[in-house]
Formats: sequence, structure tokens, C-alpha cells
Amino acid sequence: MIRRSRTRTYGVGALALLAFATACGDNGGGGGAAPAATTAAATPRPTGAAPTSASAPPSAGAPAGADAAAWAKWNLTPLAPAPAPPADKPIKLERTGPVPVFSDVKTSDKVVFITIDDGAEKDPKFVEMLTDLKVPISMFLTKDIVKNDYGYFKPLQALGNHIQNHTVDHPVMSKLSADKQKAEICDDQAALTQQYGTAPLLFRPPFGDGANTPMLNTSVQQCGPRAIVLWRESMQIHDMQYQAADKKLKPGDIVLAHFRGPKELKGATMTQMFGDLLARIQEQGFSVARLEDYIQAPAS
Repeated sequence: MIRRSRTRTYGVGALALLAFATACGDNGGGGGAAPAATTAAATPRPTGAAPTSASAPPSAGAPAGADAAAWAKWNLTPLAPAPAPPADKPIKLERTGPVPVFSDVKTSDKVVFITIDDGAEKDPKFVEMLTDLKVPISMFLTKDIVKNDYGYFKPLQALGNHIQNHTVDHPVMSKLSADKQKAEICDDQAALTQQYGTAPLLFRPPFGDGANTPMLNTSVQQCGPRAIVLWRESMQIHDMQYQAADKKLKPGDIVLAHFRGPKELKGATMTQMFGDLLARIQEQGFSVARLEDYIQAPAS
């Protein structure tokens, strides 16, 4: 399962933030221990293509394994499609009050969820890859890293992939005052809502830092997201780092990756990294589901 690709572009301002963003998985993910997180009970969904509507994509789509030729183009074997998403969403978010913190979703089905952070690498080949493979992802975007090219992420959103909040400039949140925390989250929330037509429902603190602190929870509540999302594994170029001692995926795990290119990936491209991620998931007999298909948004 070897794959090829090329092309990368960084926007203005992204390089200055990359030293922080590249280390995003070191706390709260990667190979070390994450902040303690609650988990929510679950059931699964189909890996697949999603909607063409950027504002309100339907949850289900064609299975990723439906087009073997598309996968062969990237030197990959199709992933098995994930089961249908549960009608009764296992993670139910409330409109007010403290927000839950979770890094996995409990389920007996062999599915995991891919999340990709920050938006530094804007490789057009990755858009082509996801258009072909229709593997669902969730994007946690950082305003100052993506603002030079908001448009890059719109084709990915049009595939049904949701855009979520990852602060304005990727700080260590526990080192900020309450007002500065709120500005980081609220300003990113406003920018992403304006650009992509839907308010982010989820928030991920850079490095996973401060996820379980009352001050950060309050700041998130004040800005609109209704959950804090961490992770159980992080993708590191060709392989994953695990929090579990047995170094194995578990049903319902949330996997962290980053928008990265050859400079940060020791010559590998974004598509090569993502292909290796899919291979690692497939080797352990898992499918990829869409995280938001397991989440019930608060009643309006």
C-alpha cells in the first residue's frame, strides 16, 4: 500500500505558527498521556461521500470502498465501508451548561474517526484524493493559518466534511487569561462561521492543553461550541503514536492528523501521509466513520 503525490503551499502567516502547530499532538495525544477525557456511548456510520451542500451536509453517503479504481489511483486498497450511523446519536449535546470532553466514542463496531488540525498545508492533491476516496474527516481549523486561503477548504467541506474550531493563532490555552481564551475561541468561531456558513459545533484546544480546566470549559461555552474533542492516536508521517499501552486502535477512537507537507513530513506529502494513515487503519481491520454522524446537536 504505497502511495504517491506532490505539491504543497503555505499561506502568509502559516509558517510563523507552524512550530507550535506541528507539535499539536504532543500534549493530549500522540504517544504521551492525554488530558483525562470523558467518553460517550456510541454506534457507527458509513464511510462515504457526503453531500454537495456546504452548509448542511447529510450524514450518510456512498461507501468509500465503492470505487476500487479510485483507490487504485492512489495505490490503495479500498477500506471496508463503515456501518450506517445510529439513528439515536450516542453523543447528545446540550444547548447550555458545561460542555463534555471526549477522546473516543464507545462502540462495538470497528470504526475510528479521522480529525485533521490547523490547515497549514493546502495541497490541491489532497482535495483530489478525498474527492476520489470519499473518506470522511473532521477539520479543526486555526484562523491565522487558514485566512490566506479560506477557499481551499470549501471543496473538502462540500464533500460533507465538517469544519470545527481550533483557535485564532494556536496558543497554549492554559497560559492565557479568561478574556484571552475567549477571544481565541470566539474570534475563530466568528471567522469560520462567516466563511463556511455553519457555526462550528466542536472545539479542540491546541496541544489538548487545558481541556479539562473549568476556565477553558467556560470560555468554550461563551463562544458557541458545545463539546471539547481530544484524541486517542496521532498520525506521525508513516505511523501512529498511541496512548494505549498495547499500541492498538480501539473501536470508536478519534485519530489526530495535521495538514502538513514535505518540509514537516521529512519529504513525504500530505497525500502520502494520509494514505499511510488509511493503511494503518486498514491493517487493524477498521473502517472510517464521520465523527459528527455520532453527535446530536443541541435542540434549537
